[in-house]
Amino acid sequence: MHQLTSIGARQRGATLLELVLGVGIVSFTLALGVPSMSHWLQTNKAKATGEFYADGLATARRQAQSHNARSRIVLSENAANGQYNWQIDICFPQPDAQCTTDSAGWSTVDKPAANDPQGAQGYKSVFRSAVSLPPATVAAPVLQPASAREIYFTELGWVDPAVEDRLQSIRLNPGDDFKDDVPTVALVVTLSGMTTKCDPTRGSGDSRACPE
Repeated sequence: MHQLTSIGARQRGATLLELVLGVGIVSFTLALGVPSMSHWLQTNKAKATGEFYADGLATARRQAQSHNARSRIVLSENAANGQYNWQIDICFPQPDAQCTTDSAGWSTVDKPAANDPQGAQGYKSVFRSAVSLPPATVAAPVLQPASAREIYFTELGWVDPAVEDRLQSIRLNPGDDFKDDVPTVALVVTLSGMTTKCDPTRGSGDSRACPE
């Protein structure tokens, strides 16, 4: 009986020791893996950031054409991560009420634009938050010109040249810890309203370079 008790005690001791060692190994593995996993997740988010802005620019142009109206995309800084939210409004110009930058006729997220042919059932502004994007330390958005936050489109989808301080491009620069994994990209909006995704680090003559 004494021998069986001793064997049982040794088995319980061995099991406890194995458990402690197992927990230690798992903890060590997690300590190594979590930073790598976090870096991988942020890298993939950074690569998708350009698509977030490109979708907003393309949607703004498309809304102008589909509604035969003026449209605009307005960027606003997201305080949580330093990226930019975007909102798309439309406006129906009238002889006595043109759709200027300070016009009250633009749609909002709560109500359609004044003179919307569909009345109360008309188009309401679309707002997209940038809260799901990585922080600016991972992919920093640089606007050109730096003071610009808006682009206005005509009914044909062309950029309205009457708005002088218009956004011309958005450049995304990778943070220092992500330069080996995240490419530098830019979204350039031409006067025809088309958005071109390009590499601003390429020289002229390269098909991937940004238009001058």
